[in-house]
Amino acid sequence: MAKYLDPKADLTFKKVFGKNKRLVMSLLNALLPLPDDMKITDVEYLSSENIPENPAKKYSIVDVRCTDNYKRHFIVEMQSYWTQEFFTRTVFNATAAYSNQLAKGKAFEMLKDVYALSLVNDEAFCYEKDDGYIQEFYLTNSKHTEDVRKYLSLIFIELPKFKPSNRAEEKMKDLWLKFLTQINEDTTDVEPELLSNDEISEALKIVQTSAYSDDELAEYRKYWLDISTEKSAIRGAEKRAEEKGRQEGRQEGREEKAFEIACKLKQYGMSAAEIIKMTGLSEEEINKL
Repeated sequence: MAKYLDPKADLTFKKVFGKNKRLVMSLLNALLPLPDDMKITDVEYLSSENIPENPAKKYSIVDVRCTDNYKRHFIVEMQSYWTQEFFTRTVFNATAAYSNQLAKGKAFEMLKDVYALSLVNDEAFCYEKDDGYIQEFYLTNSKHTEDVRKYLSLIFIELPKFKPSNRAEEKMKDLWLKFLTQINEDTTDVEPELLSNDEISEALKIVQTSAYSDDELAEYRKYWLDISTEKSAIRGAEKRAEEKGRQEGRQEGREEKAFEIACKLKQYGMSAAEIIKMTGLSEEEINKL
């Protein structure tokens, strides 16, 4: 029985999609809202050297950058943990990829569309109603929302929210997202439809444990350990901030109550010394009442 590694890790994700043109084309064609008559038929990998260093790089790594047969640019990231800063960073990366296309002296019509695909292993957006697991952001006229400019397309897929559509036209989308959400070190049975699909079957072979050296396996385990450590650190910081907020709120409440009591005591003619003793306020604070 084959054993697998989680394809969402940096090492495995790059092995599947960063070195196999056929697989990354299949993924992009399946997950991105591309026009039917402009599907990707070829890609060229690009260097990520111009992408800025991310302080929380364990969480969000630019895994794939490429152009296609239409010269469109694609940025693919696997984000292991969501913070609002990642949205800002996605915008920065997409705009940088767009503007960097234009060589000095060239016309603006030379610019090609940029697609930034972020696969988020977390719940990133909390809207009032359930809007599904895919969120798309474009340039839109606020007064005329039908006027949408897709020079920059930011596509966020929240993997924990994924539910298969079971529609024939979205078969490859379902298969790739099942691959990303169902395959991990605990996988014992793989769905037959994943094994029977040529592209998914190829990806499954790439993430088999037997395909990795001892050093790579050590790097893989360290990645998940780092993720757990940094998640714990962030959650700890969030909890401390929440507790501090609650304490400050309670303190403000106590101070407001003290001022309220002091006002009433002052109205009753009680001396400043007695009010200080009963409320803990300073003489200066009482004199301002």
